[in-house]
Amino acid sequence: MTATGGRGRRERLRAETTAEIKAVALALMASGGPDAITLRAIAREMGMTANAIYGYFATRDDLVTVLINDVYTALADAVDAAWEAAPAQDPAVRIQAWADAFRGWALANPQGFRLIYGDPVPGYHAPEGGAAPDAARRVCIGLTALAAAAWPHAQHLYEDSAFEWSDFDTGLLDKVRPAFPELPPAAVALALRIWGHLHGLVSLEVYGHMHTQTARPEKLFQEELAQLVRTLGVPHP
Repeated sequence: MTATGGRGRRERLRAETTAEIKAVALALMASGGPDAITLRAIAREMGMTANAIYGYFATRDDLVTVLINDVYTALADAVDAAWEAAPAQDPAVRIQAWADAFRGWALANPQGFRLIYGDPVPGYHAPEGGAAPDAARRVCIGLTALAAAAWPHAQHLYEDSAFEWSDFDTGLLDKVRPAFPELPPAAVALALRIWGHLHGLVSLEVYGHMHTQTARPEKLFQEELAQLVRTLGVPHP
């Protein structure tokens, strides 16, 4: 075997082991909660020594940071793709597509959803700038794009809005204002309202609370979304 071939095999095996470590970490979190993610527990599940797993992730926080970045990026990719695939001239369809992609991704990746939107991992310290700054920015911009699409139809509903820029976190504004410099504070508030509608129902479904109440949670989600679009005055085909 050539030196290059041996290096390629080692790199492939390392990538496979790294992927398995991340999968086991998410499985442990699903069964035992966020504090179940420990390198020693993962090593036990994989039949590795603790020292061996430290060769892949020096600390538990390093692993959690990678997991959050992977999960958040996958979500951002899913909703961005849905938004771009929907016709730009039809804001109702674009809002529907983004929302459906968000729910679909969350249901297909419940452990990932819990990692980024559920209880924090105890004792975890994110690196400066956050664990997934680019993905977080993309999702924030995507949500604000929903409000921007609805704003021409809904702005008359917010003529008496008392929201000011100082009412919002500077980190949020740093993400969305450069992308939508024409939007007023009330439109950012609208983006958070839309987020509340989507996130609330999806969270109940991911955590299993919705299934005890209805056999058709997807129908409830779709009707809530349709009602939201109608309330905002966005024309729907």
